Amino acid sequence: MPLEAIRGCIETDMHAVDAVIRQRLYSEVVLVRQISEYIINSGGKRLRPALVLLSAGAFGYCGTYHHELAAVVEFIHTATLLHDDVVDESSLRRGRATANAMFGNAASVLVGDFLYSRAFQMMVGTDNLRVMAVVSDATNVIAEGEVLQLLNCHDPDIDEERYLQVIHYKTAKLFETASRLGAILGGATRDVEDAMAEYGMRLGTAFQLIDDVLDYSGDHHETGKNVGDDLAEGKPTLPLIYAIKHGNADQAGVVRHAIEQGGLDDLQGVLQAIRDTGALDYTRQQADREVQAACAAISSLPDSTFKESLLQLATFSVTRNY
Repeated sequence: MPLEAIRGCIETDMHAVDAVIRQRLYSEVVLVRQISEYIINSGGKRLRPALVLLSAGAFGYCGTYHHELAAVVEFIHTATLLHDDVVDESSLRRGRATANAMFGNAASVLVGDFLYSRAFQMMVGTDNLRVMAVVSDATNVIAEGEVLQLLNCHDPDIDEERYLQVIHYKTAKLFETASRLGAILGGATRDVEDAMAEYGMRLGTAFQLIDDVLDYSGDHHETGKNVGDDLAEGKPTLPLIYAIKHGNADQAGVVRHAIEQGGLDDLQGVLQAIRDTGALDYTRQQADREVQAACAAISSLPDSTFKESLLQLATFSVTRNY
């Protein structure tokens, strides 16, 4: 099912979130506005804001704070993208030039800081200590994940457990937070809130694993990335980790060398090793397991269009091609 159809029950709310984003992006500093608007309007899926809205809707929330918190989550995500692209020296995201390629590294980092601080201004406006604790904890964990990924670059000895830790910190934590925030606004019990958080964590993990698959099999016109972008940065993602562990000596050697050196000189050999070892199939299977666990976590929620959309979103995360 297309993402637009899955989000049909929150279409009006998504428009309200877009209005909040436009309003809160305002700064008297022109460059801040330019870069913020450039990255916010660059074609993202808005999955994390959608999770806040769907989760809140599943618990019957009728206020407007979910619009603010959905924008908070999107600002935090956008800030991490700005910083990521500088660290990775990326020049392309979603088929467009990255902000750092357009405006420079210094401006991108500083505007990322602006988005973080604006997100915290908005969060405080909810006057909810539980919300503030959850969001502040999440931003700290995400920062740790960024550092962990940096430490893992060019290290071919990273195992699956350590790589999944990076995913949980760097990517899945914000999915978890978005799902939890909606439950908090909806007045869910702590047990139910934790179940929503698990749904988000599992969904985010599956989403990243499929990104890993698409990095070696996707069409760059659809993904907005070139095949092997992660390899070029020396990132040992799950397909590479699996190929090293299950390939023969030659296959493992090619992949290890590619991770250590970075770049794309060994790309064809790496792609062959990935195909021969079934690494992409394995990664998809792991993503499917995460999605099954995500759906199980919210199985006890009352039936509603919001719950159905959450389940459909889980399926989308592993069947998408972009």
